[in-house]
Amino acid sequence: MSQNKAIEVEIDGHVAWLNLCRPERHNAMGMTFFKEVTGHFRRLDEDPTVRAVVIRAEGKSFTAGLDLMEAGAMLGGKGTDDRERLRKKIVEFQESNNAIERCRKPVIAAVHGHCIGGGVDLLSACDIRLASADALFSIRETRLAIIADLGTLQRLPHIIGQGWFRELALTGRDFTADEALQMGFVTRVCENREALILAAGDLAIEIAGMAPLTVQGVKEVINFSRDNGVYAGLSYVAQKNAAALPSEDLMEAVTAFMEKREPVFHGK
Repeated sequence: MSQNKAIEVEIDGHVAWLNLCRPERHNAMGMTFFKEVTGHFRRLDEDPTVRAVVIRAEGKSFTAGLDLMEAGAMLGGKGTDDRERLRKKIVEFQESNNAIERCRKPVIAAVHGHCIGGGVDLLSACDIRLASADALFSIRETRLAIIADLGTLQRLPHIIGQGWFRELALTGRDFTADEALQMGFVTRVCENREALILAAGDLAIEIAGMAPLTVQGVKEVINFSRDNGVYAGLSYVAQKNAAALPSEDLMEAVTAFMEKREPVFHGK
């Protein structure tokens, strides 16, 4: 493994596992991390063999958030040109989470230990979040005199609602896995890390067993409807289904039902 590598990718059947692999730095998010996330998710989006993605982490923490030592180097200049370079760098970092959200394959996050700051930005761009009982989250930027700028403030309210969101964003306090479950940020809390990875893998395999183009279409309609409203979303899904039906996978689903067997989908 390259010492500078932030993420390792492993494909197992139709499931891609993205492993955050800087445990010695608590998987802090440096410049390499953001570039790798963007690149990996763009490739996975185009890979027809991949039907679901799981993000997990090595070491004691999922992520300590932004690598402040690396980020500090971007704050040295005071000129207008320096500010513009900083703005472009923030936009570049934002694109890593945008790539997760835009990826047509459902993305599951399996979180253990600390998930701080930028980690919450990343999770907010995922479709499903699972946690181990020891997971601890924080929109920590508030306590560092930073406005969270990689997606938490835009995406998290849609996941947990304005009440919980504003409390957490304005205080920057830690919240536990049980609180995250209560507010709907995570959908399951597992006893330990081993159980967490098993649960995430089982869920990814279950999703990967569905008709892949249908699953991808569902994700696209969900995101479009969230961003554009009910009536635009209804129009969009009508167009989607008019184009997608009938399909070979639909015929397979009907045939399998009549033959009382599990369908085998091929994405056609």
